[in-house]
Amino acid sequence: MIIKDNSRRDFVKKTGSAVLASSLGLNILSARSKASGINSETIKVGLIGCGGRGTGAALQATRADSNVVLTVMADIFEDTLKESHSALMGENPEKIKVDPANMFIGFDAYKKVLDSDVDVVLLTTPPSFRPGHLRAAIEAGKHVFCEKPVAVDAPGIRHVIESAKMAKMKGLALMSGFCWRHDDPKNATFARLLDGAIGDIHTVYNTYNTGELWFKDRQPGWNDFQTTIRNWLYYNWLSGDHITEQAVHSLDMMSWAFGDVMPISATGTGGRQSRTEDKFGNVYDHFAIVFDYPDGKKGFHFSRQQKNCSRAYGLDITGDKGRCNIHVSNNHEIIGKKNWKWEDDKKERNDMYQTEHNELFASIRAGKPFNDGIMMAHSTLLAIWGRMAAYTGQTISFEEALNSNETLGPDLNAYSWDLRWPLKDVAQPGITKFA
Repeated sequence: MIIKDNSRRDFVKKTGSAVLASSLGLNILSARSKASGINSETIKVGLIGCGGRGTGAALQATRADSNVVLTVMADIFEDTLKESHSALMGENPEKIKVDPANMFIGFDAYKKVLDSDVDVVLLTTPPSFRPGHLRAAIEAGKHVFCEKPVAVDAPGIRHVIESAKMAKMKGLALMSGFCWRHDDPKNATFARLLDGAIGDIHTVYNTYNTGELWFKDRQPGWNDFQTTIRNWLYYNWLSGDHITEQAVHSLDMMSWAFGDVMPISATGTGGRQSRTEDKFGNVYDHFAIVFDYPDGKKGFHFSRQQKNCSRAYGLDITGDKGRCNIHVSNNHEIIGKKNWKWEDDKKERNDMYQTEHNELFASIRAGKPFNDGIMMAHSTLLAIWGRMAAYTGQTISFEEALNSNETLGPDLNAYSWDLRWPLKDVAQPGITKFA
């Protein structure tokens, strides 16, 4: 299914209209290439990872600028790539210029995308591949849209931080998939919070409680490893567990509320109560984490993926002069020095997925590449850190979390259909050791 449509807001207000108008002018001037739709000012995009999120990102990228085309696609599964290409052709065919020779299959397919003449790559594979793909893309001199989360373990986070710094040095744009940071109601709300609307923030309670997710039954011709990769959500070495793969959005907003200051330590619990069958790999189905911040501030995180249970996705933020309630889809309210509420019926809400691509491509056009690489690494670390605290039952400091040497998955170059990566036992707090 295709998903619809540190100063990013100010940047787009100041430059976005002018940049897009300029690119329209370039299209008009470039009549010489009308047949192909590609000219010297065209931004060429490559997609690495053609699942639902990748297909959505590719659609948004091609709509982000009047002179952008998708020219290369890669996935490890041929059927996934073909379904993605068909969906994109049905949505925005004039911007999809992918010849059959530029559709690559296999674990090394990403290299062929990076060897092509694309300017921007979209990294939307399962998270375990992200650190290696990101480093390769930056080394190849490509601008990057990098879906969240950006790693599944601390070594991966350190690798991503290095890549983000490298991108900054090389003048390359690096846009994360933390989409709520591009949502108009969230930006309006957090701007007020960080400006002192409820005074000094001392607690943030955040949730991501949802139901069961999809599962793909084994099909004829699939071996064990193919079945595992198809169901990557349920293997912590591929997904980082659901606190990392999904609930990281709520942790990112917690960090946003605290001004992106990292906690001092984390303590937590979690387990596997309703999703216990072998087909669900080795992930938990619930987490509860307490993050201790400087000056006695605390962040409380709860997440679960359990069917037939009540759902919650939002933040309750308390300051010394008021409070704020954010229920992600329908409520943004501040009760403090001056009461305020985002009125959905009076304002047109933007498409945050589209906005992040608009901002990425506008920054490239302006020669002022956007880069939130350190932020995306730190927000992902919060989730990995919480998972490690829950898995082990230990209180873990920031330094311990960042410097952990636990590597969950294989090296990027080790992947092949003959790989037999051992499945670790489901973690047991007090028994599973912190590495």
